[in-house]
Amino acid sequence: MDDVEAIPTPDQNDGNFWATVLTPVDPAWNEPGDDDSFAMDEQLLAAARSLAERISTRALAYRTAGMPFDAALMAAPDVQLAMLRSLYEARRSVDRLAESAATVAGRGGSSYAQLGAAWGGIKRQSARLKWPHAVPKKSASESVPLHYAGGDAVIHHDPDADAWWYTATGADLQEDESEAVHGTSAEAIARATEFLLTHARPARPDTT
Repeated sequence: MDDVEAIPTPDQNDGNFWATVLTPVDPAWNEPGDDDSFAMDEQLLAAARSLAERISTRALAYRTAGMPFDAALMAAPDVQLAMLRSLYEARRSVDRLAESAATVAGRGGSSYAQLGAAWGGIKRQSARLKWPHAVPKKSASESVPLHYAGGDAVIHHDPDADAWWYTATGADLQEDESEAVHGTSAEAIARATEFLLTHARPARPDTT
């Protein structure tokens, strides 16, 4: 408890907000318990089933006939195939989100060893192979692509100003371009991520 209370918690109006946010906390997370894992399973199942019901041919037939899609219909083999396809899309979403998280963490100062530890304890070399652009080399100033919250951004370095800036397009197609005023790539990534979160795609209406 004392360690938690020692972590500063400024709001965004505080002048030290970004300096505090970009200073890593150690440890970065607590190991999830069984209850946490089961809760994740339930949430993932709900998301996958929602997609399965949207793409299932049988579910479409029921909607066309104006009939409710009874939960018992999930036992149909073809509906379970739609569920399997939905879970494949969930895995692709996880991979995309993991790449974004690794990039933000790596550009913020996290090492490949730390990224590997967060990704189930894989070795540093495996983390480097999985996310080769996440952790910059000492002299790197290349542009950094970022996909987050359904939008895209590119973080650029301005050698004349020795500063970083970004261009971003949110999931709602709103665009933003910052000035070259950020002292580090991590700060520029944080600002770009904030914009992408603000302009995330609205939740889709329930079609069931």
